[in-house]
Amino acid sequence: MTYEEAIQFWFGRVNYEQKSPQVGDFKLERMRQLHAFFGDPHRRLRIVHIAGSKGKGSTSALLASILQHEGYRVGLFTSPHLVAVEERIQVDQQPIDKNELAALLGEIRAGAPASFLEELTFFEIGTLVGFLHFVRRRVDFTVVEVGLGGRFDSTNVCDPLFSIITSISYDHTQILGDTLAKIAFEKAGIVKPGRATISGVRDAEARRVIEDVCAERGSPLRQLEVDFRCEHTPAMIAADLERLPSVAVTTRRRRWHEMTVGLIGEHQARNAAVAIAAVEELIERGVPIGERAVANGLARVSWPARLEILARKPFVLLDCAHNVSSARALVQALTVSFPQSGQRLLIFGGNRDKDLAGMLELLAVEFDRIYLTSFHGSARCLPAAQLAALLPAEKRRVSIECAEPREAWRLARAEAKPGDLICVTGSVFLAGELRPVIVGG
Repeated sequence: MTYEEAIQFWFGRVNYEQKSPQVGDFKLERMRQLHAFFGDPHRRLRIVHIAGSKGKGSTSALLASILQHEGYRVGLFTSPHLVAVEERIQVDQQPIDKNELAALLGEIRAGAPASFLEELTFFEIGTLVGFLHFVRRRVDFTVVEVGLGGRFDSTNVCDPLFSIITSISYDHTQILGDTLAKIAFEKAGIVKPGRATISGVRDAEARRVIEDVCAERGSPLRQLEVDFRCEHTPAMIAADLERLPSVAVTTRRRRWHEMTVGLIGEHQARNAAVAIAAVEELIERGVPIGERAVANGLARVSWPARLEILARKPFVLLDCAHNVSSARALVQALTVSFPQSGQRLLIFGGNRDKDLAGMLELLAVEFDRIYLTSFHGSARCLPAAQLAALLPAEKRRVSIECAEPREAWRLARAEAKPGDLICVTGSVFLAGELRPVIVGG
């Protein structure tokens, strides 16, 4: 197939990132059968499997960066993508080449029965492409981020070295459940018998569920604030000052000295601590990883749209907070690390199946002007006019409804003065649509 034909074949599958799934839409047995057609590539990879309501992508990127700085060849599978679909499948931070992607998609179309292919989802095919690519590239380690939940996620066909659960908060409640305990049970579906689990979960209700699942499956468990802890020194970013954040981590093995983290926010310090606990698990398995690689990996991690600074004078921050918990983390980071005295302008768009009212209640009070917009690429996107109705009443007079993200950016940029701050957030789809526009000027 040509690249265009391959993409048409792939994007022609049902995509639950763009439409809301229903209970029963995910079938892990179908994924096992698909992998069997291609020799079970996941069995030829050394995998670290990472789930969580938030932080799983950042933790995946941090761990992959550490391993790469030690000199290992590292596969990284994440979702969704920001700008280009190839970003989901990377080896040593290089996205899969378009020709390689087309060739693998062609192999999949030719190697599985046509009737079976019709049942597959976009994410199921993408997962297989990733595993096949990592096998062909002979990676030393593969870091795999769960797509949704854990128990029935397509990535859960893998047999990992160990599993990581970064956090539990309310998200995808229509699929995962309406309590933190139910959500934790779904995330804990990646826990494997006899294989270790590292947890960054702090909520007591969710933590008890993970402890019970690990005990039942004989999985040795290491938990943040129980078996390892972190001390965060926040970033301080202003016109005449730039101090990057740092973290010091103490585990039962040792104290890791204070290290710079290339991602801003206290939540990222906790993600870094989880990544360091994962490093210790690998070291115990006989994998050599030095302190310099850990320090360089944390400092030089590349993970766009996580409080990413795209411009100064005015400051332009790109973030993909998409639920109440991540919006709260964003507000905390803005308060602590960006002490600008000028106006703060918000560009916001989100999906209708998120608690957008809860997010806007947290965010609106922090901003002087709010640009509400709708993005492309997702049928779940809530129109700007409906977003406006979710704003706190006292903030509706400072909001502007924009039909397109480009219009919101144009208006915000025209209003912003050199000492102001513009923050784009609400969804990875919005961040992905605006990042090329902002970076391109």
